[in-house]
Order: sequence, then C-alpha cells, then structure tokens
Amino acid sequence: MGSIDLSTTQIVFVLAGALTLACYVTLIAMPATRCYGRVWEKFAAGVLTLYVLATMLGIGAAIGFAVVWTYDTYA
Repeated sequence: MGSIDLSTTQIVFVLAGALTLACYVTLIAMPATRCYGRVWEKFAAGVLTLYVLATMLGIGAAIGFAVVWTYDTYA
C-alpha cells in the first residue's frame, strides 16, 4: 500500500471544504427543509438552498480574487 503525501495547503483546503459543507447542511439546508411538510416543498427548499450556497461561494471567490489581485499594491 502506498502512502498519500499531502501538503499542508491541501490539508487546509480539505478541512475548509469539510467545514463549509458541515455549516451549509447544519445552518442552511436542514432549517430550510424542516419548515415544510410536503415532500415537494422540502425538495424545492433544498434546491433553493443550493442557490444560496453558490452565491456565497461566488462572493467568497470574488473577495479572494480581489485580495490576490491587489496584494502587491498594499503589501
């Protein structure tokens, strides 16, 4: 069996992704689906939470890109 060599950066990315997924499920998806009684309403709420997740990831990526883009100016 070969061992997997992970760098510190890769470990941090995996942990950040796991934390993001756990927070999404706990704080957004579960409360949104618990508010409704019918199955199709729960499904629709779950699909709409994916829009919220995509928006938050997009905003985070844009902020990260802006920091990287302007880092030389303000560093």
